[in-house]
Amino acid sequence: MLNLKRELSMEKKPQKTSLIKAIISSLAIAVITLVLFILPAEYNIDPTGVGTTLGLTVFNEPLDEQNKIAEPTRNNLEKERVLLTIPAGRGIEYKLAMAQFEKVSYQWQTNQGQLYVDLHGEPKGDTSGYFESYTIATVDHMKGSFTAPFAGSHGWYWKNTTDTSIEVQLTFSGQYIVEGLK
Repeated sequence: MLNLKRELSMEKKPQKTSLIKAIISSLAIAVITLVLFILPAEYNIDPTGVGTTLGLTVFNEPLDEQNKIAEPTRNNLEKERVLLTIPAGRGIEYKLAMAQFEKVSYQWQTNQGQLYVDLHGEPKGDTSGYFESYTIATVDHMKGSFTAPFAGSHGWYWKNTTDTSIEVQLTFSGQYIVEGLK
């Protein structure tokens, strides 16, 4: 009986050793993952430089810094032209990001029928759904300018109530960054 107990305890040792090796290996992999990937991506801590090389630290740059990298000039003196198609029975939005008191001149037209249009703005960072309308009409063209009363997304919502698609030619210039279709 004593011999049997010794054999059983000897059989458990290799299992115990394997378990300890597995735990140590798992901890080593976890620490390597933490140092190489998680710290650079989540906390902008990059002791090895691997996070920068892999582009993981970009997630922690302030939004202003990220926008400076890719942000075109806000003063667009040349007119931009966009051709938009508003599907039958549907609506679309075309937006510009603007700082407070920036100005845009615009003109849009269509020869295919009238559209409901709402020129409006939404404050930057607002999550309540608030927007302020500057012009609401049902027309086939419009020309004017507006000055953003607050920083945010400003632009046009067109709704086509007809049973055929309508094309809109939009021309604009001023101080903005194009956000495009929303």
